[in-house]
Amino acid sequence: MRKTGAVALMVWLIGIAPLAAQSNRAGVFDHYLLALTWMPSFCEIEGARRDDPRCADGARAGWMLHGLWPQHQGGGWPEYCQTTAPAPSRAQTAAMAWLFGTSGAAWHQWNKHGRCTGLDARGYYALSAEAMERLTLPDVFAALDRDLRLNPDVIEAAFIEANPDYTPDMMLVTCRERMVYELRLCMTRDLEPRRCDRALLSRACALPVAELPALR
Repeated sequence: MRKTGAVALMVWLIGIAPLAAQSNRAGVFDHYLLALTWMPSFCEIEGARRDDPRCADGARAGWMLHGLWPQHQGGGWPEYCQTTAPAPSRAQTAAMAWLFGTSGAAWHQWNKHGRCTGLDARGYYALSAEAMERLTLPDVFAALDRDLRLNPDVIEAAFIEANPDYTPDMMLVTCRERMVYELRLCMTRDLEPRRCDRALLSRACALPVAELPALR
Protein backbone atom coordinates (compact mmCIF):
# COMPACT_ATOMS: atom_id res chain seq x y z
CA MET A 1 0.00 0.00 0.00
CA ARG A 2 2.84 2.38 0.81
CA LYS A 3 4.48 1.70 -2.56
CA THR A 4 1.20 2.26 -4.36
CA GLY A 5 0.72 5.53 -2.51
CA ALA A 6 4.22 6.72 -3.38
CA VAL A 7 3.69 5.91 -7.06
CA ALA A 8 0.38 7.76 -7.06
CA LEU A 9 2.05 10.78 -5.48
CA MET A 10 4.81 10.76 -8.11
CA VAL A 11 2.25 10.58 -10.92
CA TRP A 12 0.34 13.48 -9.39
CA LEU A 13 3.49 15.60 -9.01
CA ILE A 14 4.56 14.88 -12.59
CA GLY A 15 1.10 15.86 -13.77
CA ILE A 16 1.09 19.24 -12.04
CA ALA A 17 4.70 20.13 -12.87
CA PRO A 18 3.90 21.48 -16.37
CA LEU A 19 1.05 23.54 -14.91
CA ALA A 20 3.31 25.01 -12.25
CA ALA A 21 5.91 25.89 -14.88
CA GLN A 22 3.32 27.46 -17.13
CA SER A 23 1.91 29.56 -14.29
CA ASN A 24 5.21 31.48 -14.05
CA ARG A 25 5.77 32.06 -17.78
CA ALA A 26 6.25 35.69 -18.77
CA GLY A 27 3.20 37.03 -20.58
CA VAL A 28 0.95 34.11 -19.60
CA PHE A 29 -1.78 35.57 -17.39
CA ASP A 30 -5.40 36.66 -17.58
CA HIS A 31 -5.76 40.11 -16.03
CA TYR A 32 -4.21 42.68 -13.70
CA LEU A 33 -4.63 43.64 -10.06
CA LEU A 34 -3.75 47.23 -9.20
CA ALA A 35 -2.72 47.42 -5.54
CA LEU A 36 -2.72 50.75 -3.68
CA THR A 37 -1.29 50.97 -0.16
CA TRP A 38 -2.57 53.41 2.45
CA MET A 39 0.85 54.66 3.48
CA PRO A 40 -0.03 55.78 7.04
CA SER A 41 -0.94 52.14 7.82
CA PHE A 42 2.25 50.89 6.19
CA CYS A 43 4.23 53.38 8.26
CA GLU A 44 2.52 52.33 11.50
CA ILE A 45 3.16 48.64 10.86
CA GLU A 46 6.68 48.62 9.43
CA GLY A 47 7.72 51.63 7.39
CA ALA A 48 8.58 54.07 10.19
CA ARG A 49 10.95 51.70 11.98
CA ARG A 50 12.76 51.13 8.69
CA ASP A 51 13.14 54.91 8.18
CA ASP A 52 11.22 54.71 4.92
CA PRO A 53 11.23 58.23 3.42
CA ARG A 54 7.52 57.94 2.70
CA CYS A 55 6.96 57.85 6.47
CA ALA A 56 8.83 61.03 7.34
CA ASP A 57 6.90 63.71 9.20
CA GLY A 58 5.31 66.00 6.66
CA ALA A 59 5.53 63.50 3.82
CA ARG A 60 1.71 63.46 3.59
CA ALA A 61 1.79 60.21 1.62
CA GLY A 62 -1.69 58.72 1.30
CA TRP A 63 -2.72 56.17 -1.33
CA MET A 64 0.39 55.08 -3.20
CA LEU A 65 0.96 52.47 -5.86
CA HIS A 66 2.15 49.16 -4.46
CA GLY A 67 2.18 47.44 -7.81
CA LEU A 68 0.46 46.30 -10.98
CA TRP A 69 0.27 42.53 -10.69
CA PRO A 70 -0.54 39.94 -13.37
CA GLN A 71 -3.21 37.46 -12.23
CA HIS A 72 -4.44 34.06 -13.36
CA GLN A 73 -8.11 33.38 -13.96
CA GLY A 74 -9.70 31.80 -10.91
CA GLY A 75 -6.94 32.76 -8.50
CA GLY A 76 -3.18 32.62 -8.27
CA TRP A 77 -0.56 34.76 -9.93
CA PRO A 78 2.81 34.43 -11.63
CA GLU A 79 5.92 35.88 -10.01
CA TYR A 80 9.68 36.05 -10.59
CA CYS A 81 9.17 34.83 -14.17
CA GLN A 82 12.03 34.02 -16.51
CA THR A 83 12.38 36.75 -19.12
CA THR A 84 14.86 37.85 -21.75
CA ALA A 85 14.10 41.51 -21.00
CA PRO A 86 17.02 43.25 -19.27
CA ALA A 87 16.64 44.38 -15.69
CA PRO A 88 16.02 48.11 -15.21
CA SER A 89 19.03 50.29 -14.58
CA ARG A 90 19.49 52.29 -11.40
CA ALA A 91 18.61 55.39 -13.37
CA GLN A 92 15.34 53.81 -14.53
CA THR A 93 14.26 52.76 -11.04
CA ALA A 94 15.28 56.12 -9.57
CA ALA A 95 13.16 57.84 -12.22
CA MET A 96 10.14 55.80 -11.07
CA ALA A 97 10.40 56.73 -7.38
CA TRP A 98 7.65 59.30 -7.91
CA LEU A 99 5.26 56.49 -8.76
CA PHE A 100 6.31 53.66 -6.44
CA GLY A 101 7.63 55.82 -3.59
CA THR A 102 11.26 54.70 -3.72
CA SER A 103 13.64 53.37 -6.33
CA GLY A 104 13.91 50.15 -4.31
CA ALA A 105 10.16 49.65 -4.49
CA ALA A 106 10.25 50.25 -8.25
CA TRP A 107 12.96 47.61 -8.62
CA HIS A 108 11.12 45.07 -6.45
CA GLN A 109 7.87 45.44 -8.38
CA TRP A 110 9.65 44.87 -11.68
CA ASN A 111 11.58 41.89 -10.32
CA LYS A 112 8.58 40.12 -8.77
CA HIS A 113 5.71 41.15 -11.04
CA GLY A 114 6.87 43.23 -13.99
CA ARG A 115 8.95 40.50 -15.57
CA CYS A 116 5.80 38.32 -15.68
CA THR A 117 3.94 40.80 -17.89
CA GLY A 118 6.08 39.98 -20.92
CA LEU A 119 7.06 43.67 -21.13
CA ASP A 120 10.46 45.17 -20.61
CA ALA A 121 11.02 47.43 -17.60
CA ARG A 122 10.25 50.61 -19.52
CA GLY A 123 6.98 49.12 -20.76
CA TYR A 124 5.99 47.86 -17.32
CA TYR A 125 6.66 51.18 -15.67
CA ALA A 126 4.75 53.03 -18.40
CA LEU A 127 1.78 50.68 -18.02
CA SER A 128 1.81 51.11 -14.23
CA ALA A 129 1.77 54.88 -14.65
CA GLU A 130 -1.10 54.63 -17.14
CA ALA A 131 -3.10 52.46 -14.72
CA MET A 132 -2.72 55.14 -12.05
CA GLU A 133 -3.59 57.93 -14.47
CA ARG A 134 -6.86 56.19 -15.30
CA LEU A 135 -7.82 56.14 -11.62
CA THR A 136 -9.12 59.16 -9.70
CA LEU A 137 -8.06 59.22 -6.05
CA PRO A 138 -10.89 60.59 -3.88
CA ASP A 139 -10.12 64.08 -2.56
CA VAL A 140 -11.39 63.22 0.90
CA PHE A 141 -8.28 61.17 1.70
CA ALA A 142 -5.88 64.00 0.81
CA ALA A 143 -7.01 66.00 3.85
CA LEU A 144 -7.21 63.25 6.47
CA ASP A 145 -5.68 64.88 9.56
CA ARG A 146 -7.15 62.63 12.23
CA ASP A 147 -7.39 58.88 12.76
CA LEU A 148 -10.71 57.34 11.80
CA ARG A 149 -12.54 54.13 12.58
CA LEU A 150 -14.82 53.02 9.78
CA ASN A 151 -16.29 50.12 7.88
CA PRO A 152 -13.94 49.18 5.00
CA ASP A 153 -16.91 49.47 2.64
CA VAL A 154 -16.66 53.25 3.11
CA ILE A 155 -13.29 53.15 1.32
CA GLU A 156 -14.80 51.31 -1.62
CA ALA A 157 -17.76 53.70 -1.75
CA ALA A 158 -15.44 56.71 -1.94
CA PHE A 159 -13.49 55.19 -4.82
CA ILE A 160 -16.65 54.21 -6.67
CA GLU A 161 -17.99 57.75 -6.33
CA ALA A 162 -14.76 59.07 -7.87
CA ASN A 163 -14.60 56.25 -10.46
CA PRO A 164 -18.18 55.40 -11.53
CA ASP A 165 -17.07 52.64 -13.93
CA TYR A 166 -16.15 50.52 -10.91
CA THR A 167 -18.55 48.46 -8.80
CA PRO A 168 -18.02 46.73 -5.42
CA ASP A 169 -17.25 43.38 -7.07
CA MET A 170 -14.34 44.97 -8.94
CA MET A 171 -12.33 45.88 -5.86
CA LEU A 172 -11.49 44.82 -2.33
CA VAL A 173 -10.00 46.40 0.78
CA THR A 174 -7.44 44.44 2.78
CA CYS A 175 -6.50 44.98 6.43
CA ARG A 176 -3.42 44.36 8.56
CA GLU A 177 -3.30 44.64 12.34
CA ARG A 178 -6.87 45.97 12.33
CA MET A 179 -5.95 48.82 9.98
CA VAL A 180 -7.07 49.50 6.43
CA TYR A 181 -3.97 48.53 4.49
CA GLU A 182 -4.65 48.27 0.77
CA LEU A 183 -7.24 48.80 -1.91
CA ARG A 184 -6.95 46.35 -4.79
CA LEU A 185 -8.73 46.90 -8.09
CA CYS A 186 -9.23 44.32 -10.82
CA MET A 187 -8.41 45.39 -14.36
CA THR A 188 -8.32 43.72 -17.76
CA ARG A 189 -5.06 43.49 -19.67
CA ASP A 190 -6.23 46.72 -21.35
CA LEU A 191 -6.58 48.35 -17.90
CA GLU A 192 -10.38 48.44 -18.03
CA PRO A 193 -12.37 47.69 -14.85
CA ARG A 194 -13.42 44.05 -14.52
CA ARG A 195 -15.01 41.83 -11.89
CA CYS A 196 -12.62 40.24 -9.44
CA ASP A 197 -12.45 36.47 -9.21
CA ARG A 198 -14.13 34.97 -6.17
CA ALA A 199 -10.76 33.80 -4.87
CA LEU A 200 -9.55 37.41 -4.79
CA LEU A 201 -12.69 38.74 -3.14
CA SER A 202 -12.31 36.12 -0.40
CA ARG A 203 -9.19 38.00 0.78
CA ALA A 204 -11.16 41.16 1.53
CA CYS A 205 -11.08 42.65 5.01
CA ALA A 206 -13.81 41.06 7.12
CA LEU A 207 -13.64 43.56 9.98
CA PRO A 208 -16.86 45.51 10.60
CA VAL A 209 -14.73 48.46 11.75
CA ALA A 210 -11.08 49.13 10.88
CA GLU A 211 -8.68 51.95 11.69
CA LEU A 212 -7.62 54.46 9.05
CA PRO A 213 -4.59 56.34 10.39
CA ALA A 214 -4.19 60.01 9.52
CA LEU A 215 -1.62 61.34 7.10
CA ARG A 216 1.82 61.88 8.60
